[in-house]
Formats: sequence, structure tokens, C-alpha cells
Amino acid sequence: MTMPTDTLSRTFSALADPTRRELLARLADGEATVGELAAPFEMTLAAVSKHLRVLETAGLVTRGREGQFRPARLDARPLAEASVWISDYAAFWKDSIDALDAYLGILQQLTPQATDKENTHG
Repeated sequence: MTMPTDTLSRTFSALADPTRRELLARLADGEATVGELAAPFEMTLAAVSKHLRVLETAGLVTRGREGQFRPARLDARPLAEASVWISDYAAFWKDSIDALDAYLGILQQLTPQATDKENTHG
């Protein structure tokens, strides 16, 4: 599978996997080694390393070098770009919800009138 070339696509591609999202959540608490990241998962260190490489390619993780360890660190900048992209659609949803709210308000105004008319004929 080839990785997308633009930042936003790489970010969403990396976030598509729940294990990678969990790794990012753990890294939000601070840097960690592969072994530390692998501890809660039932997978090999190699499998966790592979997930980290995908996150690195997306720019979501950087790896340092401290002696023989290469701790991973979260780099949230690509998440900010994804957040901006998503927020562009928030206006659409807000407008849709506002329109629904207005429509329901009209229905509520009409409903008591119909009930009142039914009660006056009986």
C-alpha cells in the first residue's frame, strides 16, 4: 500500500487504525520507548515499531536517540491541520442543525393550534 503524499491524507490514513490512535493517546502523556508503548498490547515489538513508522511518515511522531533507546514523541502539528479541515464542516452541520431547530419550532407552533381546534369542536 502506498502512502498518500499530502499531509492531510497521510494524517487521516495513520489515524484510521485504532492501535495507532491508542499509541498517539499514550504519547500525548509524554515520550515513550517501543517497549513501553507495546506493554498494553498483545503484539510484538516489531509490530509496534511498524505502527510507529506509519505515524512517523505522517509526521505525527518523531523519534529521538538517547543512548541505545529511541523514544517516540508526539508531534501534534498534523492534527492541527486535520482539525482545521474538520472544523470547516462544522459550519455545515451547525447550519443544518439550526435549520432543523427552526423547522421543529414551526411544527411546535402549529401543533398546539391543531389540538386547540380539535378540543373546541367536541
